[in-house]
Amino acid sequence: MSTLMPAIFIGHGNPMITLSKNAYTDAWEEIGRLIPRPKAVLAVSAHWYITGSAVTTSTAPSTIHDFGGFPRELHEVQYPAPGCPELARHVKGLLSPLSVELDNNWGLDHGTWAVLRHLFPKADIPVVQLSIDRTKPPVFHYELAKRLVSLREEGVLVVGSGNIVHNLHAYAWGNNSAQPYDWAERFEKHMREFIRKGDDVNVIAYEKLGEDAGLSVPSPDHFLPLLYILGLRTENENISFPVEGFDGRSMSMLSVQIG
Repeated sequence: MSTLMPAIFIGHGNPMITLSKNAYTDAWEEIGRLIPRPKAVLAVSAHWYITGSAVTTSTAPSTIHDFGGFPRELHEVQYPAPGCPELARHVKGLLSPLSVELDNNWGLDHGTWAVLRHLFPKADIPVVQLSIDRTKPPVFHYELAKRLVSLREEGVLVVGSGNIVHNLHAYAWGNNSAQPYDWAERFEKHMREFIRKGDDVNVIAYEKLGEDAGLSVPSPDHFLPLLYILGLRTENENISFPVEGFDGRSMSMLSVQIG
């Protein structure tokens, strides 16, 4: 059997994190050093949350600054990784008969480049993004990911980028070291336990955690990339949490690595 490339969900948090050297960027850099060098990256970012399924086909995807109110320095960041139309078409084929658009306009949004610039700072590994269909329930995304397991045998690193807990309304701007809310800690703890046990059913059904879930996941966009990574796990495969912590009280920076 071929050696499987790891798959990883990364809590990307506030995009300002990417500009400084901190515990999170150090951990992302360490992940990049420790995993095998991938042939390509397939990224599933919370920030390409659209109606329908699509994959990027540009040979030179643009660096998208899909945010406002941040310093010019952040808007000037470029991550000039090449694209890979061949991988995009391959992903489309693996997901058939699902209708997947080949998109030549979308580039790399900050959910992708803010992390990859630390994982692979040379920007020399091809990157393709797969959208998240906002009209579909969580189980759809989990089952869809299972069709992509063979990519791991082919040396493709699948990266999910979001946050298990992500509540901007409760975010403590300018107070990044503040202790997390009780509800945020409880929700993340439940998710850790489910993931560690391989209880994906309860991760998918996260809304059953009631008020804690409603506060932690007010919108599913940042949570769903996790399901793409859990769907890629094979039987009895090792799972780890290489990055931990909270930012601004209401963002979990937890990363989940498969393999």
